[in-house]
Amino acid sequence: MGILSPEHLVPLALLVVASAGLCTAARRASGRWTGIVATLIAVAIVITELSWQPYVLGNHSWSAAYSLPVQLCDVGGFVAAAALLWRKAVLVEIAYFWGLGGTLQALLTPDLRDHFPSFPYLQFYATHDLVVLAALFLVIGLGLQPRAGAVRRVFGITLAFAAVVGFIDLVTGGNYLYLRRVPAEGSLLSLMGPWPWYIAVGALLTLIVLAVLDAPFRFSRSRTG
Repeated sequence: MGILSPEHLVPLALLVVASAGLCTAARRASGRWTGIVATLIAVAIVITELSWQPYVLGNHSWSAAYSLPVQLCDVGGFVAAAALLWRKAVLVEIAYFWGLGGTLQALLTPDLRDHFPSFPYLQFYATHDLVVLAALFLVIGLGLQPRAGAVRRVFGITLAFAAVVGFIDLVTGGNYLYLRRVPAEGSLLSLMGPWPWYIAVGALLTLIVLAVLDAPFRFSRSRTG
């Protein structure tokens, strides 16, 4: 699927419209309805994330190397759903930083060979759009901003998560988190050098991205501190 094709741009446009509409409404007229919307988004994330398992099982293509829900976007989706339901600060921080720092990048450079209206296409964009929408709704719409030290916390959690996924890759022969090779369709990782150097460069870039995403809130905290 070509980047900047209608199949790529339409889901991005839907995300922009939905995010802008919900966040603006929540800021201008907060109320019980925001909790209902948060619950609906959370349920939608869980359903779309879990829908992949019966699909691959029904097509007899399930494999531990390819089908486990342990990609950053998958786990980030479940974290975002939990954050929408329980509003715990650390969950909100992970949902925000992983949603905008990871899932959004996957949306901009999708590793996807399928086309509309196939199930893989719809599932990919539904899950990724919803995760980014959740991150924006939590932080902008509901005003649940990252706390001081959020970059350090989330970066440490991300490294620990990558270590666990690296072990899963070793056991299953998979390529979760693209720790063994870059996506076949290409991504920003393709510009970071050969394995294993792109992993180190990716970790450094992750830290920079987290700092950039935290910058508006760091400025706000410094003014109110």
